[in-house]
Amino acid sequence: MKKVLFISSTGGHLNELMQLKPLFKKYDYHIITEKDKANENLKSEYKEKIDYLPYGTRSKLLTYIFKYMYLCLKTIYLYIKIKPEYIVTTGTHTAGPMCYLGKIFGSKIIYIETIANINKKTATGRLIYPIADLFIVQWEEMLEIYPKAIYGGSIY
Repeated sequence: MKKVLFISSTGGHLNELMQLKPLFKKYDYHIITEKDKANENLKSEYKEKIDYLPYGTRSKLLTYIFKYMYLCLKTIYLYIKIKPEYIVTTGTHTAGPMCYLGKIFGSKIIYIETIANINKKTATGRLIYPIADLFIVQWEEMLEIYPKAIYGGSIY
């Protein structure tokens, strides 16, 4: 069974990622997201199949720098622990280090650009587009911005 890592930040990106829940049972899956009060209940449902990275916001730049360094170190640990063949992400900064690490070690990267953008690139989209094995957009208009992408329609 293929090992698939589903990773995203919390909030809307996690909501989009969780729309893929029907796929979980088809794979040896693992979920990684940021830990916050809104999603700590996921641990009771997914048990050992979920891990958390630290939540950080760039509005608090000084603490964010340290949290991001810790996030990168924990990402290395989790990648070695999980050893995913595929990494599926809806973004954001939480996913960037994991996708690049995965690419270096041979994981296939599948990125789903957020439905929230219709006509401009997201920061994570710009970061992951060059390394993605499959880059999916949810709006046909986004194909003009990401010519190598495929239109997958809405995941909602």
